[in-house]
This record gives sequence, structure tokens and C-alpha cells, in this order.
Amino acid sequence: MTDKRNYSVIGVVPARLASTRLPEKMLADLAGTPLVAMTARSAMASGAFDEVVVATDSQKIVEAVEKSGFKAYLTDPELPSGTARVAEVARQTDADVYVNIQGDEPLIDGEGLRRVAQAFADPGVKMATLWFPLLPEDEGNPNAVKLVVDCNDDAIYFSRSIIPFPRSYERFAPRKHLGVYGYRRETLLQLTSLAACDLEKVESLEQLRALYHGIKIRVLPAARDSIGVDTHADLERVREELRRRKAK
Repeated sequence: MTDKRNYSVIGVVPARLASTRLPEKMLADLAGTPLVAMTARSAMASGAFDEVVVATDSQKIVEAVEKSGFKAYLTDPELPSGTARVAEVARQTDADVYVNIQGDEPLIDGEGLRRVAQAFADPGVKMATLWFPLLPEDEGNPNAVKLVVDCNDDAIYFSRSIIPFPRSYERFAPRKHLGVYGYRRETLLQLTSLAACDLEKVESLEQLRALYHGIKIRVLPAARDSIGVDTHADLERVREELRRRKAK
């Protein structure tokens, strides 16, 4: 941890074994390291966390992660989401803040993680996340989640549709949401105890549950875009980037 602060922060990497487009992608080999362990290593190298752990439904992932030198929690395979896995870790530990880190992003933006962790120096922040400028080609892509914020940089809404709709104001630059979430411990436990709301179900966006129940989400600019691994092509792109970095 490089940041001086008076609160503790744990990074949690939720990791399911099953994946549709790339079977068992969390265990995919990246220069001799499983993908999920590479993600944990990158997160720890950011200096944002006191500790980084993995929360998984698979004993195979537990063994791979522990072999790579990280702690793993075996969580209930019936849990409905990565957030629920992070909350399970929070029930077994005692940090002030937990940050949910996507397990399939081994090249995750370390500066963005530091910004999320540092946001909780403001005692009014209960949740925090990241944004990055939306590319024009992603305006119609429902997998690129859009968001708008208020004057305090707290989220007003997230949607798979373009928001706000650019009817007559051409200077507005739309924002893409990056799925890194920080939570105060009590906020995380509260959120996961609440039932899914209709907005969450319609958009299939879990963060809308927080807004629906009046939990503000501070939105911070990311230093760079995220690169998730969903396909073999994504995996090869990450391998090529790792080779390029090693050759420098």
C-alpha cells in the first residue's frame, strides 16, 4: 500500500469457474500465471490495497490462486453475483472499504483503482466507481453501459441505452461505465440484503439497486479504458500486450 490513509481497503476479485464464451477463462494461462491470479497481482501492484483476495465458487480456482501466493475464499456456488461474493468476504473480514475488481481484467488500470480507494477519504462517500469517455462506435452497444452524473459527480443513472439522448446539444460527451466498485463495509452489506428493484431487472444492471434505494455512487474518471477477457481473441490480445511489455 502506497497511499497514507486512516482506513483499510481490501480488493476482492470475484471469480466463477463457468464462463460461456471462453470456458474456464479464469484459469487461462498468461505467461505461466492463471488469468485470475494475474488480475490479483495487477491489483496488488497498484498500491491501492492493504490486501487483495479472490472470492470463488471453485476449488480449482482456490488452488490456482493459493499456488500463486494469494488468499482465496471458497464461497457458496449459489450466490447470485460477484457483489454477493464480495459481501461474503466482508462478513469474514473487517476492513473499512472493499473494492470489487473484475476477475477477467489482468491489465486493470492501477491508477483507477487508486482513485477508487482514495475516494473514501471523503466520509460522505458510500460507494465509488469509474468512468471513461464513450467511443462513438459504442453508443449503440448495450454491453457498453452509459451513465450521467450530478454536479457532485454522483451518479444519476446508468443505462444500456445512450444517455442523455443527444437531441439538440452537440457538445455533450457521453461517458462509459467501468465496472470497478468500492463500498464501505456497511453499505456493501446493506446493498446485498436488499431485493432487486424493477430498474435493475429491466436494465440488468445491479448498481441501479443502490440508486433506487438512495445510496449515492461517486463516479471518478479512469486513467484508461478497461480490457476484459471474454473471448479467445481477447486472451490473445492480452498475451501480446504482456509480451510487448516484457520486451521493453
